[in-house]
Amino acid sequence: MIYTTRHAAYIVLLLCGLSIFPGAFAQGEPQRSASPSEYVKVVTSKGDFVIQLHRDAAPASVENFLQYADAGHYIQTIFHRVVPGFVVQGGGYSRYFNERPTRDPVPYEGGNGLPNDRGTVAMARTMDPDSAAAQWFVNLKDNPRLNHLENDLGVRPGYTVFGHVVAGMDVVDAIGSVATGPGGPFPGEVPLDPVLIESIDPIIDWRAPDAMPGASQAGNTIR
Repeated sequence: MIYTTRHAAYIVLLLCGLSIFPGAFAQGEPQRSASPSEYVKVVTSKGDFVIQLHRDAAPASVENFLQYADAGHYIQTIFHRVVPGFVVQGGGYSRYFNERPTRDPVPYEGGNGLPNDRGTVAMARTMDPDSAAAQWFVNLKDNPRLNHLENDLGVRPGYTVFGHVVAGMDVVDAIGSVATGPGGPFPGEVPLDPVLIESIDPIIDWRAPDAMPGASQAGNTIR
């Protein structure tokens, strides 16, 4: 499973022998009205991608993510963790590895039936399932070991999926293939050339790439 510590902000994938890193705390904001389909455009230094948010399945996680986006929390943060064929993770650190402050964590919603499949977006957390704050990751492949599991042995919490990439997955794959090494407090898997999140903006009326002027059909790149 993946977990983070509040102070070291380090996520570790125990089952796969890999690691990932997340964030800390702050305070809440008012609830917005639900929308039947919500999308955000993630603008990065490698290109842009669009996420469809699943408020019906993960209302607290979606609201939490949108509050951070509205507050500008993600502007000029980095993808601080890249594991080819696994995940790309960001939302917690500046390019100088200063950790952004966060609000109180959101409750675990990983039992919502959404699997950690390729292209899905999920919350990073500590070993405590109810500890997700600001950091999130995109799955580069189907990662069933990150899923919520219930069987005769009990419950194994997973990682809450709250959205999925509907356009620009080629950009996410490009981020997932950059050269990595040590950086800041992390011993490895940090992009050597920082990949910045420049903004995360809501899209009022999103259209599929083939209906968007200037959009590339190859790989669904958003321009």
